[in-house]
Amino acid sequence: MSESGSTPAAAAVTIPNGGASSRHPGNKVAVVLGAQWGDEGKGKVVDLLAQDADIVCRCQGGNNAGHTVVVDSVEYDFHLLPSGIINPKVTAFIGNGVVIHLPGLFEEAEKNVKKGKGLEGWEKRLIISDRAHIVFDFHQAADGIQEQQRQEQAGKKFKVLANQYKSVYPTLEIDIEGELKRLKGYTERLKPMVRDGVYFMYEALHGPPKKILVEGANAALLDIDFGTYPFVTSSNCTVGGVCTGLGMPPQNVGEVYGVVKAYTTRVGIGAFPTEQDNKIGELLQTRGKEVGVTTGRKRRCGWLDLVLLKYAHMINGFTALALTKLDILDVFPEIKVGVAYRINDKIIPHFPANQEVLNKVEVQYETLPGWNTDISNARTFDELPVNAQNYVRFIEMELGIPVKWIGVGKSRESMIQLF
Repeated sequence: MSESGSTPAAAAVTIPNGGASSRHPGNKVAVVLGAQWGDEGKGKVVDLLAQDADIVCRCQGGNNAGHTVVVDSVEYDFHLLPSGIINPKVTAFIGNGVVIHLPGLFEEAEKNVKKGKGLEGWEKRLIISDRAHIVFDFHQAADGIQEQQRQEQAGKKFKVLANQYKSVYPTLEIDIEGELKRLKGYTERLKPMVRDGVYFMYEALHGPPKKILVEGANAALLDIDFGTYPFVTSSNCTVGGVCTGLGMPPQNVGEVYGVVKAYTTRVGIGAFPTEQDNKIGELLQTRGKEVGVTTGRKRRCGWLDLVLLKYAHMINGFTALALTKLDILDVFPEIKVGVAYRINDKIIPHFPANQEVLNKVEVQYETLPGWNTDISNARTFDELPVNAQNYVRFIEMELGIPVKWIGVGKSRESMIQLF
């Protein structure tokens, strides 16, 4: 100790490369995330951005996610594979945060190979993190039983949980030898794809300039921590899941694009404040062909909910939005947008965590005039009817986030880019 009681000054530390690594974090990744309850059209945005990307990554979720991409009139369905794998110049990376069902992975690839040329040679351009977990058939069967129990006992949370632990899935049958034999068949094909994921990402971030894209699965309101619990998925579908799911620091996160459907949909049970359980909802469902890619279930439909989107923005910090399926609203003479929640006639400033509270909120709507015009052939913002332009600008103003893309159809060409 010195006389003043303080410790002596530490010797100067020499930082290799003059401390360049601390000043320059390396390449940034662009992130595409769902901003509602999923099914917003993330695959289309990723497909658009992947055309000049070097690496496209999946960071969380499993084959419970479903992305549809249409290229040259061919409709590809992805569940585990990053959508960007359609681009032959892209390296597709499945990170440690993804749970992989091996039969599902190979079946998905083979099914899409038969559809068109987009998946040719996919095995040579896919890398899988050695820290990713494998999910087996019996896990999926158990998930099915859990979901059935939830559907049958919706709202009785304690009983659902207790019964799950008590029953320990008595109807579950596992063919152990058969499953092991089947998995062994995939081993040789899988080996060349498996790499140390953390080192792969580090090299990608700190090597030559690269365009790296991260494709989020599921969506903000399905996040295990921030979603409408208990009707959520088992991963972090928000921006934090990018860092933990790929093994990279937050300083390498660049643009964060939130994908927003021009209305709101939800699969399964759970609170849905702007739901239209009426002819409006039916029209949205039929026009939007709102059927789950993975589940095949009809999606519940309702008006756009800006309270929900503001909440998603608080967590993710979106730098821009992709507004999809605007053309589905073409036939509505007027369009409502949820702008606030009221409880006991008082506006609440936040999105409720409690499902019982969320079920009781009264939505305050703004009504905007529709455009009664087919916009599917519009290719610039100026080609949209004034009322469609006003709808987009209203969303931008209310959320304080610019809209970068507008989707008016299924194909690549149907994505209008604003800037």
